[in-house]
Amino acid sequence: MIREIANFWGNRSHPNKSTRLQDYSITWLVDRIPQLFDWLLQSLGRFQLLVLLGALLCLCLPLITFQLPILEQSIVGIGLTIVGLSIIRLEERQSNPRVSEHLHLLLVALSVLTTLRYFYYRTVYTLNLDSWLDGLFSLLLYLAEVYAIVTLFLAYFQTIKLRDRQSVDISNIPQAQWSTVDIYIPTYNEEVELVRKTVLGALAIAYPTEKKHVYILDDGRAEKYQSRREALQQMCDDLDCTLLTRDNNDHAKAGNINTALPRTQGDLVLILDCDHIPARDFLQDTVGFFLNPKVALVQTPHWFYNPDPFERNLLTGGHVPVGNELFYKVLQKGNDYWNATFFCGSAAVVRRDYVLQIGGIATETVTEDCHTSLRLHSLGYETVYYDKIMVAGLAPEKFSSYVGQQVRWARGMAQILRLENPLFNRKLKLSLSQRICYLSATSHFFFGFPRLMYLLAPMLYLLLGINSVKGLGLETLFYALPHILLSMQTNHIPYKRVRFSFWNEIYEFAMSFQAGMVTLLALINPKLGAFNVTDKGLTVTKRNFDLESVRYLLILGVLTATALLVVPFWLLLDSQAWQAALINALWCVFNLILVIAACLVAFEQPQLRQSHRLPRKLTAIIHSNNQSWKGKTVNVSETGAQILLDVWPNIPDEVQIELVGDYGAGVLLNAQIVRAIATNQLQTSLSVNFINPSRTQQDDLIVVLYSDVKEWHSQNRAECDNPITSLRFISTSLRRVFQEFQPEVGVKVRKQVQAVTQLYWEGWAGHSYTATITEVGVQDLRLEIDHMLVLDREMVQQTKPLISLLVAGEDHAPQSLLAQVQAVEILFNSSVTRSTLSKEATQRFAIELTFPESLHRQQQGKIKQLLRSMNPPL
Repeated sequence: MIREIANFWGNRSHPNKSTRLQDYSITWLVDRIPQLFDWLLQSLGRFQLLVLLGALLCLCLPLITFQLPILEQSIVGIGLTIVGLSIIRLEERQSNPRVSEHLHLLLVALSVLTTLRYFYYRTVYTLNLDSWLDGLFSLLLYLAEVYAIVTLFLAYFQTIKLRDRQSVDISNIPQAQWSTVDIYIPTYNEEVELVRKTVLGALAIAYPTEKKHVYILDDGRAEKYQSRREALQQMCDDLDCTLLTRDNNDHAKAGNINTALPRTQGDLVLILDCDHIPARDFLQDTVGFFLNPKVALVQTPHWFYNPDPFERNLLTGGHVPVGNELFYKVLQKGNDYWNATFFCGSAAVVRRDYVLQIGGIATETVTEDCHTSLRLHSLGYETVYYDKIMVAGLAPEKFSSYVGQQVRWARGMAQILRLENPLFNRKLKLSLSQRICYLSATSHFFFGFPRLMYLLAPMLYLLLGINSVKGLGLETLFYALPHILLSMQTNHIPYKRVRFSFWNEIYEFAMSFQAGMVTLLALINPKLGAFNVTDKGLTVTKRNFDLESVRYLLILGVLTATALLVVPFWLLLDSQAWQAALINALWCVFNLILVIAACLVAFEQPQLRQSHRLPRKLTAIIHSNNQSWKGKTVNVSETGAQILLDVWPNIPDEVQIELVGDYGAGVLLNAQIVRAIATNQLQTSLSVNFINPSRTQQDDLIVVLYSDVKEWHSQNRAECDNPITSLRFISTSLRRVFQEFQPEVGVKVRKQVQAVTQLYWEGWAGHSYTATITEVGVQDLRLEIDHMLVLDREMVQQTKPLISLLVAGEDHAPQSLLAQVQAVEILFNSSVTRSTLSKEATQRFAIELTFPESLHRQQQGKIKQLLRSMNPPL
């Protein structure tokens, strides 16, 4: 904003003066004033700092408490909003993160002041205590807003400064001095194939073999999962890792890890969920942090290669950040600045001795991870957050599974708040900043009841006349809107690529009933509830609506829509309340849009592919008949890939494909080409399915896909938040979720050839025809016949018989094949028309044939020999 003002006035007078004024303004904004604050913070003690903050608050009291007439308040609100927009525009043009940080601090100060002004007005002038019913709902709504404001201020504190760490290089340290690492993969009842992928990734981690060891911690009781236990043992024998078991399931995952800790000897322990496949650089990028003897934990982000229920069911196409990006891309960085990074259960390395010093992984709550880091911090140890995606995991496929996972986290965080009371518990040796960060984390899941109050308040007014806000009208709006808009603008700077506008409301609405109930019960009795394993690896085959998960929210959505129908009656029968009626109506419209989107998350969309595609650009080399074509994958999975080539290759429908990872790991696979499409960039897009890979090929493919990775695609997101665009996208959810899926249409891929063949069929009464094969693949072929009786063509078209082909070869004896007719296509000459044809006339036409699946084994060798020997057309 200062720069824009400087540019404006400077350009009207003297350019040199403009430049000097601009430089002077920016210097004061991003250098002098922050340096002054840094000096003050370093020079003042805690008591002096509190006195200074109190003095500043006293100076701001007139700005907070002075009530302006409605016109002046509207001007102030509009002015503050314009200032916020100007700061955002200025920040978006900055490439220096330090400038963005200071502009964010400026917006935080403005937002806090505006929010406190609204809160004072809300407290003094709008509480409706005229009747017990109005008073009850007025106080409930007020408490919901208090929670929202406290949460907002806690988030501001967490994001004052984000810490971006670089890995500590250990390559210059002799490997003999590197720490030994045990890799724990806890499992309970998951599929063995799912566990195998993580084991393969762990074994492929680039770290000295003698310095690491992989352990599978199986918590599935032998008497219940006997065959699975045997399969796990066989897998461990095949892959050279160790299976550890125990006789009970006490304390679930935490107890499983605690049982293993005394049985292993590594200096460090890498903990991986059984579906979290690590990248090869994991240990080399994290172990160096432990050169600092005070470091007890290094946490890295969780990333999921499949869409979560919000992304899949609302068909966002990956353009909207998923739920955990806000936490891992912003909040954990903010926690790290305050030395408050907490353990997230997986993708983390811990120092074994320090964990044993606190009695192992915490077992008193179902979020044992966060609870454990709280105890490590209480002993004065440090934690590190390293923001590089180095695991690929599975998000819950179904909304019900997602709800179960979130409910466990909500219960566990509420348990920690109830049992440990991190803000006021003097037994915890935490700094004030750590206490605030833990308060923010443990109170996060209490959003359920406040979110429901925002939904109920306007609906109750329109349907029952229960007025939760006294004197609701334009004046209240001009106090509330600057608070709301400035908070959105302030959060835009750190959140703009990780949480789009209004999506937080959708997440909270979708979970409001479940989160509200479980957090309330956990506060009443923190011992309620048990650790539930989140279902992974499920497949949704058809559309269905999970009514059980959103039934109460659906009822409130119907009531909100009903409330909108009575708005005309309010305007006709009570003309004096038109402001309150219209504001509540607009509030209901906004709520209804978000509630519909939240309910549609429970409308399960089918999984269209057999396995999830990864948007990785791997080197792909196609081999066929001693020729090779090099390209790049657009996306790839365990069952297929999409490959871009710069040429249109003349290849059959079955080829060999070599995939090469970022660090050189490779796999050679047989593949069937499903379709080919010419792109706008004059490239060829081939869609392929892998054919019957062997066990070794499957293992090599897992390593290439998930382990041999330099950087996952979502490490840096390009899309940026725009509130209007975001709301418009949310509003179209209802249309998107019911659209029919249209598969891509491409060209059938077959080798272009020119080979003469003789056709025989008993229906031709001893006749045979000479034809030319023009396209051939492993599964089918196309041939053209210049002259055939119309009568014979009609018989072939009607009966689709099995025809014998005798294919001539230049370097081999003629080959005999059987093929089934699929379609007949007339190829008209310009001199022949339909009206001149008779039964005795001849025609030129093409026949599409397929090789019978029942004869595949007998004819496969002949077909491949023909493909190698047939020459392309001249």
